[in-house]
This record gives sequence, C-alpha cells and structure tokens, in this order.
Amino acid sequence: MRVAVVGAGHMGRYHAQKLAARSDCKLVAVADVERARAEALAGAHGCAAFTDYHGVLGLADAAVISVPTERHREVAGACLEAGLHVLVEKPLAVDLDESRDLIALSRKQSLVLQVGHVERYNAAFRALAERMQRPLFIEAERLSGFKLRGADVDVVLDLMIHDLDLALALAKGKVTAVSACGFRVLTGDIDIANARIEFSDGCVANLSASRASQAPVRKLRVFQQDVYVSADLQAGKLRYVRQSGGAIEEMEETHRGDALAAQAEAFVLAVLQKKAVPVDGESGRRALELALEVGRLVRERLEKFA
Repeated sequence: MRVAVVGAGHMGRYHAQKLAARSDCKLVAVADVERARAEALAGAHGCAAFTDYHGVLGLADAAVISVPTERHREVAGACLEAGLHVLVEKPLAVDLDESRDLIALSRKQSLVLQVGHVERYNAAFRALAERMQRPLFIEAERLSGFKLRGADVDVVLDLMIHDLDLALALAKGKVTAVSACGFRVLTGDIDIANARIEFSDGCVANLSASRASQAPVRKLRVFQQDVYVSADLQAGKLRYVRQSGGAIEEMEETHRGDALAAQAEAFVLAVLQKKAVPVDGESGRRALELALEVGRLVRERLEKFA
C-alpha cells in the first residue's frame, strides 16, 4: 500500500514513522506548507516532499491527514475525491456538516475513512472494554500542561473528545442528556471543562479535561454491577475490584503497547484486507457531535456568568 502523510508536524512525524516501519506499506510522500519541515521528514524516510498536498494525490493509495482541524474537510475531501483511503486526525472536522460531507464522500467512493481517536487502540482500554458488559458509571480525568499544539481548538475538541469517544464506545445506550461547565484560564477559549452525560440504558459518564494542569493524567474508571475497573491509560495499568463470597478481591494487570502503531495497523488492514475500521467516520461524527454540544453548553454558561 502506497501511503502519504499530509502535515509534517508533531503527529505527522509519528504517523510517518509508524507507517514507514511496516512491511505491507510504503511511505511515498510527505506534504507540508513549510518546505523545510516537509523535506526533513521526507528525507528521514527516503520519499518525495511537497509543499502542496495535491502533489501526493497521484502517488498514493492512501493518506494520513494531520493538518489543522479547519483544513480537514478540504484536504481529506480532496484525497477521497482522488480515490485515496483516508486516516484523518481527530476531530473529524470543524462541524457536523463538514463531517457528514466526508462520510458521504467515503461511501460514494467506497473508501476507508478512519478517524484518529488513538485511545481506542490503547491496550489497557481494549482490555477494560472486553470486561465491561453493561457499564453503570464512567468517570474520566484527562489533564495536560498547556501546549500551543492543539490550541487551535478548545480543550473539549483537543482533549475531552478522546474520553467522549471512549464513553460512547463503552455505553450501550444513546445519549439522552448532557450538562457541562468550563472556564477560560490561559487562552480566550475553554481550557478546563467538565461534562455529565446520561445514556438511555441508565449509564452516566462524568468527564473532566484540562490543558492548564501541572502533570499529565489519563485516568478512566468504569463501574458495573459486578466489578469496578480503574485504568491508568498512560501507564497501561488496570486494577479490578470485585466482591466474592463476602470479601473484596483486587487484581492488577499491565497492558502495554503502541497505540499509534495499532491504529496504523488497523488502517492498513482495512485497506488491504477490507477489515472493519474500529473508529470509522460515523464514530468520529458521533464524538464530534457530543463534543460540540458540550462546548455549546460551556459557552452558554460562561456568557451567563460573564
């Protein structure tokens, strides 16, 4: 499979590395608006460099899109129209109309459209999800220090959307209610947010995200009738707690792996072997829809108390 990477920034470099390491695909091109950045990444992997993404369209079978979110519709759309399978970084697009356009294009062209919700490929999350039949309560905490990378969107679209996607993957029902609050701290947009999401099967998710914290935290806790699971997604550690014969039993597991490499593998297998994509365009749209609703509620509250 001939693959190109569009966007040679932080994530683009990692995508190129994972794809170039595979024996079943070949990195043929890198595109970035900054010539030096495109040439540096292309030079590291022995492929062509372009400053205009249109240059990769005739060279590749598939493309990984790692450009600012506001350009996802333009770049991913052009790749799909040219017949390329696409893996696009999260969020899928800036709004629901653009996300629907990309989904419709992929279906019309019978092409893979995968969204880069990389936490779905986290080995600890995968192990946790296998044990959860009917979650009752989901709690997530995702904290990070401030970085200019990702500041083109608010903290909901930058960080919380990971856990919104995980909650949607775990819960068995549809979203029935959403409430949220948040605050501006370091930028003119939302830097801290908390959301409560209720599902039709009775499950409730409470999610917190911050890009104004000292130390990174990636915690996920899931409760169901017979077990409680605490996950440190950063360290790959799981702790199960359950009641057995009147006594409390605890068990710990470690699940380490390369989530980005697993995501790349899923993309390649979806193209070459037509395997189902774990995080397809519709999954990306659902996460985006929920993230936009959380952002809307936060902004309404901020205006009310301004």
